[in-house]
Amino acid sequence: MSAPETIVAPATPPGRGGIGIVRISGPGTRRVATAVLGRLPVPRHATVSVFADSGGHTIDVGLALYFPAPDSFTGEDVLELHGHGGPVVMDLLVARAVELGARLARPGEFSERAFHNGKLDLVQAEAIADLISAGSAEAARAALRSLSGVFSGEVHALAAKVMELRAYVEAAIDFPDEDAEFLEAPEVRERLTDIGERFAAISETVRQGRALRDGLHVVIAGRPNAGKSSLLNALAGFDAAIVTEIPGTTRDLLRERIHVDGLPIHVVDTAGLRDTDDVIEIEGLRRARMEMNNADLVLYVVDATRGFAPGEVATLPAGAATLVVWNKIDLPEALLAPALDDRPVVAVSSLTGAGLPLLREQLKSAAGYQSESGAWSARRRHLDALARAQSLFEVAEGRLAERASFELVAEELRQAHQALGEVTGETSSDAILGAIFATFCIGK
Repeated sequence: MSAPETIVAPATPPGRGGIGIVRISGPGTRRVATAVLGRLPVPRHATVSVFADSGGHTIDVGLALYFPAPDSFTGEDVLELHGHGGPVVMDLLVARAVELGARLARPGEFSERAFHNGKLDLVQAEAIADLISAGSAEAARAALRSLSGVFSGEVHALAAKVMELRAYVEAAIDFPDEDAEFLEAPEVRERLTDIGERFAAISETVRQGRALRDGLHVVIAGRPNAGKSSLLNALAGFDAAIVTEIPGTTRDLLRERIHVDGLPIHVVDTAGLRDTDDVIEIEGLRRARMEMNNADLVLYVVDATRGFAPGEVATLPAGAATLVVWNKIDLPEALLAPALDDRPVVAVSSLTGAGLPLLREQLKSAAGYQSESGAWSARRRHLDALARAQSLFEVAEGRLAERASFELVAEELRQAHQALGEVTGETSSDAILGAIFATFCIGK
């Protein structure tokens, strides 16, 4: 990094509140503190202070916290001004810091500096953003596990094992006459087995973490009056959708976010699938079909008192995984749920709740989610990098079995190690880092 500038930003959300915090970080922090407070506060002590403007007039009275480098979040000198949480006060304090040479921070720039100064690795930095945006207690716990370094520690341990195997292979390159002895050595097989098991365990835990963070995109579809909106209300636990006996009540997409044992599920209720001349309903049907194509799972709801219409099974969505929900089983005229060759079926009653526990289990299964899994907060890029590293390792393992050139094996292992480094940020490009931190809050 080039010589850092001093940056400033509010660290609390915009609006009115009891407390508002302005954070300053960089080489000019001491100068800002002396000018605004009249002195440099005692490090790591909350000090009641007057926050003054350039003319010595009081902007606010609050607490000042000073953290000298390197013992701060960013690894630089950091000053936090805890004042009254009004937008005018915050703006005046930020403007005063800018007047003294600071500039407004970019989104995530404080965390980015912490990363570059070795205070956090990339997984931990991302976990901060995930903790802030956590939608459930389970997601918050997963983010805290990643922030504490559990995820990073497992990746580092795996990377070290890959490097040890690579060094072992490279050592054998100098002794080509002993290839067979090397390949048959118990130590090689033990290393390969250990690394393979570590890849499998980490990948499974990361999949759980990504499910907690990103959730499942579920679309409820079916013919009119099948009970789609009633099913949404039953899953949500409140009346999210209007329910009537009039076909076509739902014309546009209705989105709701629910949680099933901590798993976030983004549910979309759609217009009933039927032929119609209504222009508005036609548009709703078009949007419904587009949403189904982008879904992780389609819940295709069927009225159990009517069953499938002729030819309806053949029209079930083909672009996404589909679960047939045989609804209204509480009614005396309800038909038995059918057994379909290629579609799972679950029988429920949106009115009484019968079958809903099984449906919820099916939703978790579709996401590959298990409750109390000890997951870490994880993102798509983590899965991609781990999958690439695992694939390269498996290629290296295959080359060893085929007694291929040790140089090729060593190169595959080198690339696998590099892919693991992308997870924690050790080998990530500036473009990737910029894209990641740009999604953070301004003051974080």
